[in-house]
Parts: sequence; structure tokens; C-alpha cells
Amino acid sequence: MAKIVLFGATGYTGRLTAEVLAAQGASPVLAGRDATALEKLAADLGGAETAVADVADPASVRALLGRGDVLVTTVGPFMRYGRPALAAAIAAGAHYIDSTGEGPFIRTVFEHGDQARSAGSALLTAFGFDYVPGNLGAGLALREAPAAVRVDVGYFVDNPGTSGGTRASMAAMLFEPGFALRDGRVVTERFGAHLRPFDIAGTTRTGVSIPGSEHFALTHSFPHLREVNVFLGLPLLAAHGLRAGSLLTAAVAKVPPLKSGFDGALARTMKGSTGGPGSGARGRTRSWVVAEARDDAGNTSARVTLGGGDPYDFTAAMLAWAARTALGGGLLDTGALGPVDAFGLDALHTAALDAGWTRHAADPAG
Repeated sequence: MAKIVLFGATGYTGRLTAEVLAAQGASPVLAGRDATALEKLAADLGGAETAVADVADPASVRALLGRGDVLVTTVGPFMRYGRPALAAAIAAGAHYIDSTGEGPFIRTVFEHGDQARSAGSALLTAFGFDYVPGNLGAGLALREAPAAVRVDVGYFVDNPGTSGGTRASMAAMLFEPGFALRDGRVVTERFGAHLRPFDIAGTTRTGVSIPGSEHFALTHSFPHLREVNVFLGLPLLAAHGLRAGSLLTAAVAKVPPLKSGFDGALARTMKGSTGGPGSGARGRTRSWVVAEARDDAGNTSARVTLGGGDPYDFTAAMLAWAARTALGGGLLDTGALGPVDAFGLDALHTAALDAGWTRHAADPAG
């Protein structure tokens, strides 16, 4: 009988996801490398099956899965630790869902699309705040403006908290190339190459360009798209600082011994699984995503603003929903998929609403 396996269950995002799944009556296998921590989590949830697996022993990860299972992995930084779970899912013919926000790893997952399709697996990468709401907002905007050829997406968070895993993932990306969709193709582009303003509730916010899943995923459902831009909201000075800093890190990345030294130092100092914001802090966090569809002349044809609460709570809710839906046969295809082509725009929209996100009624169109 097919099952959900939650790998990295005792980490910060993993535990939040386990709690959502348990609250919804699901019975995931809780997997990770620490048997004692797994047993404690299982007891906290009222009982659950556990399994010990470690990315340092890829065979132990492969042993978690059978054909038709659903693997949810929160084990990051994904560029350092993510490949064994991805390979295990494909080898088993299982479906794969991860919580990464790391652009280079997103690219890796999409590069395995043909292999996954042959195995009967669906690969759903970055299935959390990074980058489900942007795919949803862009999909809604593009449905309202079917002739649009460009979409810009901005992510903004007020009163954010960060987990140890998030900080480690951010550090892992510092010396890696970014990407963007240009002329209908994903091309390499420096992280932080562009800044642009967005209006949210009458306030102008600044976004700095980042690599996201939208660059790969949106053309699956909207093949006429020629350009996709994704931005992360930052205070103006921080945005300019990141843009300037990315010039330096891009230069360092061109010198392999120097890059290797910096990567090694960051790996030693930036540890994941060191906890994250508590429920009170998460309750004070607000998030927005803006998606603007533009025509050939650069005019905005449709604009969608989505608002919600804490990114970690949203990520846990969407990982749980995707896993349960996939287990129930709700996937629309196999291979490397974006959120829209995996489940359909309307089903994805409903799931986001259930997770506490809403669309702002004042979005202008035309």
C-alpha cells in the first residue's frame, strides 16, 4: 500500500509538516538520521511509524520507498544534501516533493524531468512559500491576460523570522549562478542583477531579482511566455547591497579554488536544523506575492496580489496538501512539474485559500 514518507521529519520545517499531516489524519512514515528524535516526535504526534535514513548512506534513503509512494523531503541545504532523496524517488518510481528555495537545486530537479517521466514519478520542487504563491499568482494573472508574454513576480515578508535551515540554504547559494527566462529559454543570470519597485497597498517596495521555480515551471502551462522575472523584497539599501555583493560573489565563483574555500567555510559555520521562529513570532508575520502579466509593449495586462501569513506555516500546509493529493491520485502528470501543471490552477488556488492566503480585491487589470 502506497504511503507518505517525510524525510527530515525532526527538522524545523519537517516537524511543522508532520504536525499538519497528523492534524489532517494522515499517517506519514517519519524518517531521519536520529532514531531517538524520531521516536520522540512520533510520541508527540500520538504515534507514527519511523525509519532511520541518512543522506550519507544513499541506500538507506532508497530503502524508504516503494513504487507509488510519496516522498516529502525537507533535508537541506539541498545543494549539499538533496540529491540522494531525489535519486531515491526516481529509482523507486515514487513521487517527490521538496521544500527547497535554492535556485541551483531547482534547476537540478527540472533537469531530471525526462528520467522521472520514464520512471512514472512526478517531481515537485520548491513546494512552499518558495515558490508556490508566485506560480499561483502568475497563473491567475496569465489566465486573465492570455496574450501576455512576460510575467514579473515579487515576494515580500513583514516581520520575518528565519530558521537555521533557511540561513544555511541562503549561504549555500552565495557563489552559485542564478537564472532567468529570456526569449523563451532559461539562461544563466547573476543573482541580484535587477531591481524593480512593486506597489503593495499603496506602499512602494523594492525587489531584487532571484532564481525561482517560475522560470522553469510557468512555460509548461503557458508556453507562449518569453520572459519571467522573480524578485525578493528587501529594504532599498539592503537590495542595493545585495546587488553590489552579487558582483563580488560572481567574480569569486569564477576562481574554483577560491569558490571551494568559501563554500567549505560556509558549510562549516552555517548549520541547518537549528530551530526557527516560534508560533507567536510566526503569528506576527505577514506575506505578499505580486504577479504582473505584461504584453509585447511592456504594458501591464493583469495584476494579482496574494496575501497570507507566515512562510513556514504556508510551506508546511502546502507540502502536506501536495503529499496527500499525490497519494490520492490527484497528480495530473509525471516528470518535473510546476505547481500549476501538477494539480491545475483552480485546485492550487483552493489549497492556498485553505492555507490562509487570499487575493486582494483591488488588483487593477488592463
